[in-house]
Amino acid sequence: QPKLLKGTDLGVGRQLPDMSLKTRDGGDLKLASLKENKATVLALFSATCPISNKLAPELARIEKDYASKQVRVLLVNTATGNNAEEVEKFLADHQLKSVVLSDPGQSLQRSLGASTTTEVFVLDAARTLVYRGAINDQYGLGYSKDAPKKHYLRGALDAVLRDGTPEISATSAPGCALDLAKADAIAANSGLTYHKDISRILQSNCVACHHKDGLGPFSLESYADVIEHAGMIKKQVDRGAMPPWFAAKQEGRAHEWANDRSLSARDKTELLAWLNSDRAEGSVADAPLPRRYEEQWMIGKPDAVFQIPRPVQVKAEGFMPYQTQTVETSFPEDRWVSAYEVMPTARAVVHHVIVRIHGKDAKIADREEGRDGFFAAYVPGNSYRVLPDGFAKRLPAGSRMSFQIHYTPNGKAAEDQVKIGLHFAKQAPQYEVHVAALSNPRLNIPAGQANHVETALQVIPGNMMLTAYMAHMHVRGKAFKYELIAADGKTETLLDIPRYDFNWQLQYDLAQPKFIPAGSTIKVTAVFDNSSGNPANPDPNKNVRWGPQTFDEMMIGYVEHFTPLPTSKVAAQ
Repeated sequence: QPKLLKGTDLGVGRQLPDMSLKTRDGGDLKLASLKENKATVLALFSATCPISNKLAPELARIEKDYASKQVRVLLVNTATGNNAEEVEKFLADHQLKSVVLSDPGQSLQRSLGASTTTEVFVLDAARTLVYRGAINDQYGLGYSKDAPKKHYLRGALDAVLRDGTPEISATSAPGCALDLAKADAIAANSGLTYHKDISRILQSNCVACHHKDGLGPFSLESYADVIEHAGMIKKQVDRGAMPPWFAAKQEGRAHEWANDRSLSARDKTELLAWLNSDRAEGSVADAPLPRRYEEQWMIGKPDAVFQIPRPVQVKAEGFMPYQTQTVETSFPEDRWVSAYEVMPTARAVVHHVIVRIHGKDAKIADREEGRDGFFAAYVPGNSYRVLPDGFAKRLPAGSRMSFQIHYTPNGKAAEDQVKIGLHFAKQAPQYEVHVAALSNPRLNIPAGQANHVETALQVIPGNMMLTAYMAHMHVRGKAFKYELIAADGKTETLLDIPRYDFNWQLQYDLAQPKFIPAGSTIKVTAVFDNSSGNPANPDPNKNVRWGPQTFDEMMIGYVEHFTPLPTSKVAAQ
């Protein structure tokens, strides 16, 4: 969340130099002309930054609320390239009316010492900088609140209008990082080029999500795309947040995960070296073959598709409770599912989906979460599962599917009607795949505690073959660990997630099944941050217990495993 900063260290109280900037229609606007306004807001934005999009509706309200009060809002496009189509869509989506200024040479952003795409700057009639920082405290990287508690920009404008000084003169501004390195500070050519080297690293690790209309908030398919988002790429790659992969490396256990998406040491070194150099483009003749990303099923055409019966209206802003809908499958006999894919129709607002299977007469209730496993799951970047030959999940005759869906408003109202596609086994499977849950529904997380620990243990009654893990907590979740305690007391770490991220509830698929002998104990340990230092915490003054909504908490260690099937009980589809 925004941090309070010392304004005088950041130029507050000083006059912004006069300069001329281009408007969207090709005109010129000199900053000296702003003296006609009692206050001017220079609001940075990026049409492709998700936080800019979430904050845009509030900017539109500020435009309207202060239009008659001698306050002018100017939108400053932080993109260095020509992204006119994206800007037009951004303005139309959020009904923004202000003049848009371009800053391709980043002279204004450098003069301001800007750091992110959501930073706003308030000038008085003498071009004195009186406030810089966040619009409010509602959104940031990895968190959102139902409503803001601090209205920093409105407070600053109100102070200027009454000829006063803002109580808060500077804050940080959570958003996408800007890349304002001066030319003389960039290292010489690294020897790497975009077309020969960097495009291949991005294609292998990033572009599957970061393509036009993909899961990622912006495309990284071209040299121009990468240059525009260079600052954010550097920040996220350097701190290990992208590509999303949070399993700690275990000494002596290389190639442990089948779906490990972390950057190799070489790829990370070369990508950062190129970003910190003069970013040579190279020859297009060296480029890799382009990849096509179309709206289609990743598992191929399904044998059956089930869709929730009612579209869900997702609001533009704030918090939405989990939505649950049920679908009848109506098959008269058991079916064996060899692959599934969960597909939202509005992926940009779908955080995750859990699909469960229920018998004809079973009661469907949120409280079941954590007491059983799940049939299928969706998180951004992990939407489908193809089981190995001979493995399948059972879909019982006449069963019902429940879809538990978590929506995250992104600044624009949307409609979603999520569906699931299934492939059925063509031959009788040899093994049935299950998902079990280890949970502690008696959670009691004290208010204000930054490192509260909870555990759950399960003795394994028979031999077990584990194939995957998926940890689940809510926004106070901080770390999660799976351990195996052998009958002789020896402890082995199965999976350590030292930095749990609610926004990326990844499944960790083992490259080789893990044999768990009968009599062993699986222990899961969760660490929760219920302090004010957790920007995603809805209320650090509240003791938190188990519950289905994001403002409650959960602690579930899902484990995927398989059991052999008696051939006499299995039929092909």
